Amino acid sequence: MSALGKVVRSGVGRRRLQSLVMALTTFATVTTAVVTVGLLTAVQAPFEHAFSARNGAHLAVQFDSSKVTAAQAAATAHAAGVTEAAGPYPIAAALDTTIGTDCAKSAGNDNGPITVSTRPDLGSTSGMDQLALTRGRWPTSPGEIALPWQDYAADCFGDSVVFSSLPGKPSFKVVGFADSVTNSATGFLTADGFARLTAAGAKSDEQMLYRFAKAGTNADIATDKQAVAAAAPAGAVESGQSYLTAEQQATGNAKAYVPFLIGFGILGLFMSVLIISIVVSGAVASGIRRIGILKSLGFTPSQVARAYTAQAMIPATLGLVLGTVFGNLLAVPILGGATKQFGAASAASATIPLRVSAVVPLGTLLIVGVTALIPALRAGRMPTVRALVVGRAPKAGGGQRAQRLASRLPLPRAMSLGLAQPFARPARTVLVGAAVLFGVVSVTFAVGLETGFNKYLDTSTSGFNVASEIVEPTADVGVPWGLYGPNDPRDPHLDAARVAAALARIPGTKAAFGWGDSGATMVGAPPGGETAKVFTTTGDFSWTGMELLSGRWYSAPGEAVVGDKLASAVGIHVGDDVTVVQQNKQLPLKAVGINFDTNVGDYTVMTDAATFTAAGLTPHIDQFNVELASNVNGVDWSTSAAAALTPLNASVQRNSDGGKNIVVVTMGALVATLTLMMMAVAALGVLSMVVQDTRERAHDLGIFKALGMTPKQTIAMVLTSVSLTGLVAGLIGVPLGVAVEKATLTPMGNAIGRHLPPSVSHVYTAGLLIPLLAGGIVIALLGALLPAGWAARTRTATALRTE
Repeated sequence: MSALGKVVRSGVGRRRLQSLVMALTTFATVTTAVVTVGLLTAVQAPFEHAFSARNGAHLAVQFDSSKVTAAQAAATAHAAGVTEAAGPYPIAAALDTTIGTDCAKSAGNDNGPITVSTRPDLGSTSGMDQLALTRGRWPTSPGEIALPWQDYAADCFGDSVVFSSLPGKPSFKVVGFADSVTNSATGFLTADGFARLTAAGAKSDEQMLYRFAKAGTNADIATDKQAVAAAAPAGAVESGQSYLTAEQQATGNAKAYVPFLIGFGILGLFMSVLIISIVVSGAVASGIRRIGILKSLGFTPSQVARAYTAQAMIPATLGLVLGTVFGNLLAVPILGGATKQFGAASAASATIPLRVSAVVPLGTLLIVGVTALIPALRAGRMPTVRALVVGRAPKAGGGQRAQRLASRLPLPRAMSLGLAQPFARPARTVLVGAAVLFGVVSVTFAVGLETGFNKYLDTSTSGFNVASEIVEPTADVGVPWGLYGPNDPRDPHLDAARVAAALARIPGTKAAFGWGDSGATMVGAPPGGETAKVFTTTGDFSWTGMELLSGRWYSAPGEAVVGDKLASAVGIHVGDDVTVVQQNKQLPLKAVGINFDTNVGDYTVMTDAATFTAAGLTPHIDQFNVELASNVNGVDWSTSAAAALTPLNASVQRNSDGGKNIVVVTMGALVATLTLMMMAVAALGVLSMVVQDTRERAHDLGIFKALGMTPKQTIAMVLTSVSLTGLVAGLIGVPLGVAVEKATLTPMGNAIGRHLPPSVSHVYTAGLLIPLLAGGIVIALLGALLPAGWAARTRTATALRTE
């Protein structure tokens, strides 16, 4: 081994604590960076690649054919901002379907609504919104259809799908699985096949596809849609499907991780630079005499600089390797959900791209190297004579005025000495404060996120999930949820009026309301992803805790409340008109409110059952949620209820509590893990600085001990020396942490297409903030505890001999 190598190995061996600090710092930084960049790449890249390769449309607009001609729709290609357009194509939206009788396994099962279109050449590899065939072939005859794989049972491929809501109930053979990257439609026919569909009673509208000069945000798309609407006859635009909605459907909830991972990644990067600078600068400051000896032995300035840089690079490299491995492991459960969104066969196949696992560590290593090189170059330029003369002797005379002022405070002398210590070396105090500051920001940020996550989880026990007891059709007991669709004749429903009256007569019933999936959907809802559901309700559900984001609850016929995610995807606001369709019968409704979540689907509309009845549609009440009085025994109530409900073909079941949202639980665990790492790094940074300071002041400690300072007083002095710094860092760090949390939580909600209610977004209370303000002191004390113990155990004679 060369002389330089021996110096490096010796330096790493002597500074095990500092090496651990640097390894843990880079470990935390690389872990968050690998997960963040890998998640963005693995989740978003497939959609972006497909969108680019297939020339996806920024916006697909459906025009009402009763208000616009094909020529008028085509003329909107010249609307402001449009750079490319295609169409018009005939389209029929929200047609209910069932699986044909030729598929014995699923014959007659509800297959959900399908939006059907046709193109001159379904398999064209040019033009806008090129369709992709994933299995089978394209339709070639009027009796054939291609559907997305998500919209038809794979076991029934090659069998038929029946458009059950049309008077003619036409049937088509499924010969292919195909899709549009932006979900412009979910069923594809030949021109003759589409004519057969309209002849059976389907309403044909016109669809245009557009690309715009500016379409990067939802606000841009809203502006573009307004420009298109302005170029068409008034009221002609029925709906508009944005590619951003399709992207969110494809990436699922995985992108919600990105904002807070970026936050932790930035904090980790700054902390990494700070800690490494502290450690290497400390190594140079404490090894001045050693530097002089090395130079006197013939080491050049370059070799000295390389030696101290290498002492930082070795533990940093270990942290990089471990952080890369751990980051890939953390990404597995996150990417698993996203992989399913893309239709991969196995969630386990989702991995972070290899280039991310290579580029991120190398980039971090470069930052570490530059950070370590700056103080290392200072060591290399240090004159040999000066280094040998100065040695390890600390500078004297700093902070004397602070010492005099502190001595006047009504505190024990040991504490006043410690209180003045930060003023003796202000530059070092700033570094300690910065380390604590980042720790406090991380903890405040994490506590806010965790509290918000818990509030979000609380919503899983609100809405349609709130109940002491559940009443459902007897025929549904033991049947898997969703086995039959809402329009399937085998799906039983309750006699709402008789069940409500029976529940009101049972002693102990505090409140009850009924609800069910009407089998209707909303015209203009995004055709891809989850089907928009229309729920009909009866009775008072104000006790369930469902939150409104804007507007009010419906109180009159013809009114409805739209779920936030559906409203965001379509652009619905309070006061807008929406149209729902059940079995090809349309019903206009007025949106009087936007609610946060029903916990029974992403895209939802709620209205009173009386609204459906008045319009000649059939409201479905599948379940009653019952709240019992506080002094009522559930078993006794169920026994009484059984006698009253059995003649009504209804049964009582215990509320099973739908369980926790695994995505939010995973986020919480990830935040906790990263926070612990950040806290540990901050505390170790303080530890490194206090160790250096304590060793440099060993001679002073010997004098104090010779004058009678006890071990407990020594510990008090060392701990007090960081307490003020910790307090100031806490007072500054808590507001910064709150600001970071506020800047992160909203983008997290936007990533999954939601606006968070105040109960989730306003989490910092006085009871939470006051303990956080003391967080800086806690982190500082944790970091200083070990050096304080070392100082207390140091023998007086040993300390006095130290120079």
